[in-house]
Amino acid sequence: MALTGRAWAVGLLMTAAPAVAQAQSPAAAAAASSPAGDILFDSRLRYEDVGQDGLDDATALTLRARLGWRSPVYSGFRLLVEGEAVTALVDDYNDTIHGPAHRAVVGDPEALELNRLQIAWTGLPDTEVVFGRQRIVLGAARFVGNVGFRQNEQTFDAVKVTTKAFEPLTVTWAWIDKVHRVFGDDSPVGEWRSDSHLINIEAPTPAGRLTTYGYLLDFADAPAQSSATWGARLEGSRPLSPEWSALYALEYARQSEYGANPARFDLDYGQISAGLKRGPVTGTLALERLDGDGVQAFQTPLATLHAFQGWADVFLTTPPNGLRDVSATISYTVARPPLGRSAVLTAAWRDFQDADASVRYGRELDVSARLTLDARWALEVKAAHFDGSQVAFADRDKVWAAVDYRF
Repeated sequence: MALTGRAWAVGLLMTAAPAVAQAQSPAAAAAASSPAGDILFDSRLRYEDVGQDGLDDATALTLRARLGWRSPVYSGFRLLVEGEAVTALVDDYNDTIHGPAHRAVVGDPEALELNRLQIAWTGLPDTEVVFGRQRIVLGAARFVGNVGFRQNEQTFDAVKVTTKAFEPLTVTWAWIDKVHRVFGDDSPVGEWRSDSHLINIEAPTPAGRLTTYGYLLDFADAPAQSSATWGARLEGSRPLSPEWSALYALEYARQSEYGANPARFDLDYGQISAGLKRGPVTGTLALERLDGDGVQAFQTPLATLHAFQGWADVFLTTPPNGLRDVSATISYTVARPPLGRSAVLTAAWRDFQDADASVRYGRELDVSARLTLDARWALEVKAAHFDGSQVAFADRDKVWAAVDYRF
């Protein structure tokens, strides 16, 4: 299957923002605050073209805008309110709510909703408490994130406490009452009622940064996605010479049934990666394995899934027999291109099999070019080609082109 000529032509002109949005630190936010508070605005105009075997091609041109206000700090308290709107300028796609079912899916339905409404309190030393609808991103968003790649980001009605009072540990605990998913308020799966607890502890060690975590997820509207996951991740780097550095990461987790989930299972997750960096070039080899027993598989329902297992989004749900993802990624960073502040070129090749490596699911090639013009403007073009080996995982091609603006 080939990408359409129109998609490539538009794709050569524009781009999208990074898949994971990071919240500003309390110290940085306070330093940047004005006496009248701060206006928050960010927007993204994005073209997406999808060709998938068995479905009609999809074309989407969507515009997302967020407008909000963050108050000054009063007695340690700060209010943040933000609305979000997504509109489709071209809507020849299945938006997951209204169809049409014969077209490929682009997961950006139109929406108009409250994105964030939170109160933050910093009255305790080295501690921040956030109450209300908020963005939560833990680590690289492998297990908990805001799904920032999609136009309508994922937010949470939650209480979150982050403290560095137990130095050198950084401890985060959160209780989630409701998950506002990327499908929007009009979708029957747009919200999940929740009684979930997140525990995340980070600490520097001589071998690198160690993160231990426990994610106890209980969803009344999606009991099959309820689970308890406990794990640890170690990642770091070591200089090999004045020009070369070695990069490495090692992670293991165990997942079992929890809360409303009627199933019984114990499933493993593992990830190992090694890389080399020399100047602007970084290359990485990685193996990620999510276990499956033929009925139940290791799932990460709150993750920023687009950032993992390939940009074609074939494996947003882990297949029942699990998933083994072997990948090779190379990136090149241009510090000062002729136009803009920085540019990053990335290419990744992936091979997908079941967890036991007995059945091949398919292969994928991902490429992107991102240009940051300044603190407000960013451009990117991005494409994914998935060649499936199983009927359940159809061939598909996707291309994105977007312009981001914020202040």
